[in-house]
Amino acid sequence: MKKIIHLIVIVLFLFSCSAQTQTGLEPHEGKVEVEGGEIWYKVMGEGEGIPILTLHGGPGGTHRYFYQLSPQTDKRSLILFDQLGGGRSDYHNDTTLMTVDHFVEQVKTLKDSLGLEEFYLLGHSWGGALAVEYYLKYPGGIKGMILSSPLISTPRWEADADTLIKTLPEDMQAIIKNANETGEYDSEEYQKADAYYWSRFGLRTAKNEHPLDSVEVTGNGIIYNYMWGPSEFRCTGTLKDFDRTESMRKISVPTLFVTGEYDEARPQTVQSFSDKVPNSEFEIIEGAGHSTLNDNQEGYNKILKEFLKE
Repeated sequence: MKKIIHLIVIVLFLFSCSAQTQTGLEPHEGKVEVEGGEIWYKVMGEGEGIPILTLHGGPGGTHRYFYQLSPQTDKRSLILFDQLGGGRSDYHNDTTLMTVDHFVEQVKTLKDSLGLEEFYLLGHSWGGALAVEYYLKYPGGIKGMILSSPLISTPRWEADADTLIKTLPEDMQAIIKNANETGEYDSEEYQKADAYYWSRFGLRTAKNEHPLDSVEVTGNGIIYNYMWGPSEFRCTGTLKDFDRTESMRKISVPTLFVTGEYDEARPQTVQSFSDKVPNSEFEIIEGAGHSTLNDNQEGYNKILKEFLKE
């Protein structure tokens, strides 16, 4: 009898260790070596739920707004990281490293270094494009995806921008039209028009300071300009012909598409991508622009928790 009890204890212990290995991550931060330098990451929370690996926007952005996802850490680990070149990762201006493939490999290296066997992939804006690219190359272990205001097609993004620009005052429309035709984006008038566009379809509320966001870091404008361009209106960089619209049909894991009510990633467009993905859901964050987590943190986290619970 004692031998049987002892055996049961051993089996339960091994099962517990196995479960922890698959889903449990200790809160910590560190750096991982990738081609071109080191990328910084941070693990928050230690619940037994399947972890969420976040991919920030840009290209050339930072992890900082993902601190608004901290309510998710009561059930699971949340993994933040800065893509190489920005934030707390090593800075560079080497254009040979500014390729989609290099960014995909950064995600793969981080995933392997953390020993993630199962995880959710959450990508916002450019991070949504990166999430899709990673899934198409390395689908193993991805339990589901959250594509948040995602860049799926540059031509569609530009067409949406044209639609939204038509809602601006006529003088601003003329300034933007002239800049697009001449390629001159440095004028003060253009910068004002760009800022006004962002206030309506980007960040619609005051910046929401998070207590965990205590280290001041910045993005990398060189990466943004090289891969995207001088503004949200037009892509003049290497992502000019990026289009994964038809690849949506290849996604087989549960996927949540989410965008802001007033997002530059227009709800009509994001829903059309969701319609192409089997086993997908589509949700709108009320009152939010492209900065969905800042504009409506509570609404965003509620929708995300419901998706993860399902």
